[in-house]
Amino acid sequence: MERQRVIILGAAGRDFHNFNRLYRDHDEFEVVAFTAAQIPNISGRRYPPELAGRLYPDGIPIVPESELSQRVRNERIDRVDLAYSDLPYDEVMHKASIALAAGASFVLPGPGATELVSRRPVVSVCAVRTGAGKSPLSRYVAHHLRARGLRVAVVRHPMPYGDLARQAVQRFATLDDLDRAECTIEEREEYEPHLRVGGVVFAGVDYERILRAAEAEADVVLWDGGNNDLPFFRSNLQFVVADPHRPGHELGYYPGEANFRRADVVVIGKTDTALPANVAAIRANSARLNPTAQVVYGGLGIQVADPERLRGHRTIVIEDGPTVTHGGMGYGAATIVARAHGAVIVDARRFAVGSLPAVYAAYPHLGPILPAMGYTPDQVGELEETIRRSDAEYVLDGSPVDLGRLIRVPVPILNVSYYYDDRDHDVARVLDGFVERLAAEP
Repeated sequence: MERQRVIILGAAGRDFHNFNRLYRDHDEFEVVAFTAAQIPNISGRRYPPELAGRLYPDGIPIVPESELSQRVRNERIDRVDLAYSDLPYDEVMHKASIALAAGASFVLPGPGATELVSRRPVVSVCAVRTGAGKSPLSRYVAHHLRARGLRVAVVRHPMPYGDLARQAVQRFATLDDLDRAECTIEEREEYEPHLRVGGVVFAGVDYERILRAAEAEADVVLWDGGNNDLPFFRSNLQFVVADPHRPGHELGYYPGEANFRRADVVVIGKTDTALPANVAAIRANSARLNPTAQVVYGGLGIQVADPERLRGHRTIVIEDGPTVTHGGMGYGAATIVARAHGAVIVDARRFAVGSLPAVYAAYPHLGPILPAMGYTPDQVGELEETIRRSDAEYVLDGSPVDLGRLIRVPVPILNVSYYYDDRDHDVARVLDGFVERLAAEP
């Protein structure tokens, strides 16, 4: 039988996982290429043969998504699989139309086909949009489970932007581990906060092997999702975070709505800074689309040392890169601090160098803030040079990573940290019930 020819649309994460689950060592399919989008500088690589399996002795090319239509036509592609996240619905259908017009089928692989089953209980933390507040909740969940005496292995959604074979299975327990792995700023933003409180984080490319490594060290596996993607592991308890600063987005982004509909617990975070009407709108949408889900409310606590020193002073405001770029947010925790304490926000666009002007052109909603772009060492250098060229007196760093370890600038860097505020202890009660159910199982 002739093999079906496949292209997987990706962004260095879900795409590789879907390949491993659906296509590796399956003789009825031939994956001709992965495409790359959302993340800069990830095309032009190959999925290496040591990960691709026996059918791909030369690996699989990773090409720009802009080539999709041409490749479907020229390479007789039968199906195009969408394998990345946080896309508005009209963009999903534009991609589908490109594939269909060129003659291929368009496929959205689902959880039943792609989730792995763990030998340990799995708690997953997902979201409806990038920047909804998922990461602070993940850290809170990990802390609470550890406080109940459980060993917790955090498994983070993939961010393999470097040598894929070398990154197949990664384990991080210290900040030095991040240095040795040459982690990008984007990776550090997710890993560092867990490590600073004694957590262990697993990540990489081959999530079957990653899961087995995590299970060996854990009583509970915590899936720490990325963007608004679906979990890679079948969950025993699934939290999904909705953002009341963007009400309605839980109904209009792929695959965030699927998470919203599948959640055991819908967490409406940031309620301390959101309009009550926005909170009510999300509650109503949950009641309509997922009436069996428990809905809880939380806040986003923000901490920074002596923020009053910013008053009246020129300040570069740095925010988490993914949140304010493809996540679509025009501000974050650092902006909130700067405004509250009277800082004079410097327009970073005037000093941007290297690849950063293109980032501002692609995401005009950014305004004066500086996104913490750091997918490559060159971008880290551009971030540093942009600050150096500015007339700022302070840097207010709202990324979860300690930028002071990575860049050297002649002005003080004030780090903004944020945490999930379980205001009525609802998440704690859900977790306590979960732990009690585990203890009661034979």
